[in-house]
Amino acid sequence: MKLKTLSSAKKRVKVTGTGKFIVDKTAKRHLLKDKSAKAKGRDKYGHVLPKANELEARISLPYGR
Repeated sequence: MKLKTLSSAKKRVKVTGTGKFIVDKTAKRHLLKDKSAKAKGRDKYGHVLPKANELEARISLPYGR
């Protein structure tokens, strides 16, 4: 039987070649004029999902390594 991928997870989480999960950083959508250029640059790229949340991501994305 095929497993269904959670639609919200496939929009938010990417799987690396080694099987880690990458998610976007928060606080990038509004109030950007109040943030320094350094803070905005720091939030530019995603970060690796913590081990505590990894099981949830694996269940949501059954075909992601």
